[in-house]
Amino acid sequence: MAITGRAAACAFLGAVAVALAPVPGLVILIVDLLIVGLVLLDLALAGSVRALEFSRSGPRGARLGQPVPLVLTVSNNGTRAVRARIRDAWPPSAGARPLTYSVTIPAGERRFLEATLYPTRRGDREPFRITVRSLGPLGLAGRQGRHYCPWRVRVLPPFHSRRHLPSALARLREVEGQVAIRGGGAGSEFDSLRDYVIGDDVRNIDWRGTARRGSVVVRTFRPERDRRVVCVLDTARTSAGRVGDAPRLDHALDAALLLTAVALRAGDRVGLVAHDSEARLVLPESSEANLLSRMSEAMATLEPALVEADHEGIVSTVLRMTRRRALVVIFSDLVPAVIEESLLPALPALAARHTVLVAALRDPRLAELAAGRGDVRDVYAAASAEQTLLRRRQLTEELRSRGVEVVDAGPDRYAPAVTDTYLSLKALGRL
Repeated sequence: MAITGRAAACAFLGAVAVALAPVPGLVILIVDLLIVGLVLLDLALAGSVRALEFSRSGPRGARLGQPVPLVLTVSNNGTRAVRARIRDAWPPSAGARPLTYSVTIPAGERRFLEATLYPTRRGDREPFRITVRSLGPLGLAGRQGRHYCPWRVRVLPPFHSRRHLPSALARLREVEGQVAIRGGGAGSEFDSLRDYVIGDDVRNIDWRGTARRGSVVVRTFRPERDRRVVCVLDTARTSAGRVGDAPRLDHALDAALLLTAVALRAGDRVGLVAHDSEARLVLPESSEANLLSRMSEAMATLEPALVEADHEGIVSTVLRMTRRRALVVIFSDLVPAVIEESLLPALPALAARHTVLVAALRDPRLAELAAGRGDVRDVYAAASAEQTLLRRRQLTEELRSRGVEVVDAGPDRYAPAVTDTYLSLKALGRL
């Protein structure tokens, strides 16, 4: 049972009447009986909450930043109309609007309540419960109950780097020799024969073709297709640090999606590993057209874990996952605790069989702090920032000396820089 503010107002008026009455005791009894009687009558005439049935319809998923329209259907299977206030409880990160509804549902009919979710985080969003208050005709009291109508909306990574996809695909066409400015091609897959010109490598002369045509021809090559790319997401504690308005892990997801989109268009096979102290996600290599959507679905529920990364475990997982040579892109951070203490000891086993790329996100705040000279505090902050930047450069050189490619870029250039490095390696035939 629920008592409304209208009943409280009636009780207040009754208290005023008692205060002004010459015989307060009798008036109190009359007022109490009148209010209780009206409340019980209102409660008896209120529609049944249990007679209501709920169902939902709408999208099951959307990218972060996109509104999600949903419809809550309320059916009244009772014999009386229900004047209801309905609260549909979603977690705050779902951003549900509106939160409550006022609706009258005649007996045997249904009503459709529209809501829109504005999610603020990735992952699965599920409603908790539906609270219904069915009021009587006087509006003094009503019946209250709870219903559960399960639904799940999976909020996918936003894929902001999609805007770089046209330029990346244009670069891919250039690499593959599909545009007019194509060069000679540095791949190892045979493409076609053409006439020899001065300056061509004599090792590319096709002697059988030369004998058939009666003129010297050379073989041209294109970057390899059906190569392997493995994206490794470090979901340990360093991935929880925020750069700009998002955690490092979210920037890594965005870069991995752009790389996957371009690699799939290039005809390569892409796999995904998410690992901290243990494997959180493993998607085997695939070149299927729906891989990007499957990868987005799988990434949606990934969250940073406040543990240290186990790079020995990461290497073991990658080596078990792919037998053929692949480009292994490790999305991590350039800090001594990660590189010197964990990655470098595990690197030789991985670099011996695969091409390794470490993709690190650099906080632009470091450059801002390094330029500060306003007061003593700014000078100390600048010195600390310079020391951090110097340490990152030293770690970069250490990795490169071991044959590892390194990307160290800010948020605006992070995703396209990773993809550009992949395309450069592909053009050089190093995948």
